[in-house]
Amino acid sequence: MKLVAINKNLPVVDVQNLTVIRGKYQAVESVSFQIFPGSNTAIIGPNGGGKSTLIQAMLGLIPYESGYIEVLGKQIKDLGKHWQKIAYIPQKLPFDRSFPLSVAELISLGYPEQGLMRSREKHIAIEKALVQVKLENHAKQPIGSLSGGELKRVLLGYCLVQNRQLLILDEVMAGIDPTGEIQFAELLANLHQEEGFSIVQVSHDLDMVSRYCDQVICMNRRLCCQGKPSVALDENKLSEVYGDNLTRYVQQLIINN
Repeated sequence: MKLVAINKNLPVVDVQNLTVIRGKYQAVESVSFQIFPGSNTAIIGPNGGGKSTLIQAMLGLIPYESGYIEVLGKQIKDLGKHWQKIAYIPQKLPFDRSFPLSVAELISLGYPEQGLMRSREKHIAIEKALVQVKLENHAKQPIGSLSGGELKRVLLGYCLVQNRQLLILDEVMAGIDPTGEIQFAELLANLHQEEGFSIVQVSHDLDMVSRYCDQVICMNRRLCCQGKPSVALDENKLSEVYGDNLTRYVQQLIINN
C-alpha cells in the first residue's frame, strides 16, 4: 500500500531562516526551503558545507540557534508520535558488524511491536521487506559477512517494515563500491515510486542525483539554490556551491548533461 501525506499541498519538511552553530562555527546560516510529499530530494554541497548538520537539526539531534523546522506539519519539539512516521539511515552504521544477527533478524528489529497476535503480520512484513531490498536469499546470513552495499540494503529493509512516510538518508552511499552504488540508487528509486514515501538524502554523487532525484538543494552553509536537477546542476550554480573545489567529476557531469 502506498504511503501518502494527508495533504499533498503541505510540505513534509519546512525549514525557515535556520541557523546552526557548532562550537564557534556557523555551520548553517539562514537556510530556508520546503520539501513536498512524494519528492526524492538530494542535498548537495562541499565537505563542511553544513549538509549533515542540517539533517541532524531536522531530526532534533542537535539544537539550532534560530529559525524553525517543521517536519510532517509539526515542529520538532511537538512531533510526539509523529516520530514513528520518520526513518533515518545515518552515514556510519549504527551497530557493530560483529554483532551476531542475521539479515532477517536485523530487519525484524524495525517492526513496531504490537503484541503476539500480530506475529503473522510481522513475519509477512519482514518477508516483503527482504524481497523489496533483494535480500530474500540472504535472510539467514550474518550481517558481518555482508558487503557495504548489502548492509545499506538491510538498513533500507529495516526502514521499510516501519511503514514510514519520510526517509532521511545521510550520505548512504558512503563505503559502497561503484556497482553497489548503482544497485542501491536504482533500488531506492524503484521503491520510492512503488511506496510513495518522501526521501531527503545527502549525496556527493551528482551523477546519481541527476538520474534519480526530482529536487536538489544546493548549499554551502547558506542555501545556494533549490530546484529540479536540470536547473540546480547548472555549471554556474555548481561553481557557486563548490567554488574552487569544483572537481573534474563535476565538470564531467556538466559536459554529459
